[in-house]
Amino acid sequence: MDEMVGSSRSDGSPRGPVAGAPVAGGAVPRDTVAGLLDGGGPGPAISTVEGAVLDRDALRGRVDALAGALRAAGIGPGDRVAVVLPNGPEIALVLLAVMSTGCAAPLNPAYREEELRFYLDDLRPRALVTLDGGAPAAHAAAPPGARVLSVRGTGLDIEIDAAGGVGADQRRPSPEDHALVLHTSGTTSRPKIVPLRQRNLASSARNIAASLGLDTSDRSLNVMPLFHIHGIMAGLLAPLGAGASVVCTPGFDAFAFHRWVDELAPTYYSAVPTMHQMVLARSPGPRRTSLRFVRSSSAAMPRPVREALASLFGAPVVEAYGMTEASHQMTSSPLPPGRSKPGSVGVATGIEVAVLDGSGEPLAPGERGEVAIRGATVVDGYEANPEANAAAFTSGWFRTGDEGMLDGDGFLFLTGRLKEIINRGGEKVSPVEVDEVLLGHPGVAEAVTFAIPHGALGEEVGAAVVLADGAHATESELRDHVRARLAAFKVPRRIVLVREIPKGPTGKVQRIGLAGRLGL
Repeated sequence: MDEMVGSSRSDGSPRGPVAGAPVAGGAVPRDTVAGLLDGGGPGPAISTVEGAVLDRDALRGRVDALAGALRAAGIGPGDRVAVVLPNGPEIALVLLAVMSTGCAAPLNPAYREEELRFYLDDLRPRALVTLDGGAPAAHAAAPPGARVLSVRGTGLDIEIDAAGGVGADQRRPSPEDHALVLHTSGTTSRPKIVPLRQRNLASSARNIAASLGLDTSDRSLNVMPLFHIHGIMAGLLAPLGAGASVVCTPGFDAFAFHRWVDELAPTYYSAVPTMHQMVLARSPGPRRTSLRFVRSSSAAMPRPVREALASLFGAPVVEAYGMTEASHQMTSSPLPPGRSKPGSVGVATGIEVAVLDGSGEPLAPGERGEVAIRGATVVDGYEANPEANAAAFTSGWFRTGDEGMLDGDGFLFLTGRLKEIINRGGEKVSPVEVDEVLLGHPGVAEAVTFAIPHGALGEEVGAAVVLADGAHATESELRDHVRARLAAFKVPRRIVLVREIPKGPTGKVQRIGLAGRLGL
């Protein structure tokens, strides 16, 4: 990244390379989302769980038709278009069209009107795309001046109603134009706006595809929501950019998952660890499938879950490390015959990774510090947030907020989020370490460790546990299990047995604030 990384204009908006002139109609720059769709062979490109299929040419034609409607509505390069649609083929097609025309801002369709109004007011989109006659919360929350464009039809046969358009804009986005804008999770502060450029997404898609060895024979079973960077990149753009195909599911469904694998013959799926745990819980037992590998990202995967998945499918489990600000993937464990290391999230994929000390200097292999990144996939800066940019960028490095260490071979080992590390009277406890020990108990199906406020120590160790079907274990028994394997200060003071662990909208556990949500 250049020297302008992390700096901002006087109004606080991110400052990066000046966007090049938009490309005239007809030319499709390689380092854009539209450029990703330009390659590939004549085979299937996108399909539904019911069996409807678009081949590569048909997909380009459908995306071009939807993009034409957006242009007719006056949408051009850099114009923000909020998308509020349920998971499935409809949002996949709309996102591809919006990112091939302007800048997509997908939002969780489960948000209530107040939540949608907050995000829409923050984003100031030029248009909102949502269901025709549906999604009343989205219609009610539409900001003044934003055009509401309705999606008509279902599955792969949809159109965008742009009646009364203001005139077609035939320009195409350049690599420097923004293609996608997302918010950070906002677990500890107001959500930050992350604007990603066309070139960021194109580079990330190719890095992911290269690390996974994707080609035209692969098929992604996308179970991740397409309002999240994980699903957009690993489930949709990376396979399409590699000429592979994508099955667009209506979202993760533990009851339907194994049937989908048997009937749709995917070669991989990517999910968060809690989804993988539900896959295991609903498993009919070890079997042979079409899966070439299983991918996990967006949160640390406990070793017992990884080993159980590999045994269930007889396929390697790839653990990847990603975040929105890096257009998703930063590191990935190598597939065979490459060597992976237990407990590691792998090696850098197309970008640079370092571990920094408190003053921002790179540490030697084996030393623990804050993980930092730089490269073509990394955001230039948060929007209108100079304070966050000043805190996040150091000498061209983006500080991830994660703690970890690199070994001599370049493998990254994460020890937790810096803000999630439990400080028990000066003793630092990694929640992930305690999770793994709890999951080693035969009666435990899910476990998450978190900080409980404590008057004298500052923080105490707590954990929430979901027992396996038919299993019985007491809090005392589980504490003894941990005490036999970890130092005394790491043993949870409270272990709460719950039927379900509270999760965020993408299925990711949010440790910060969990004590309050559980009444502790």
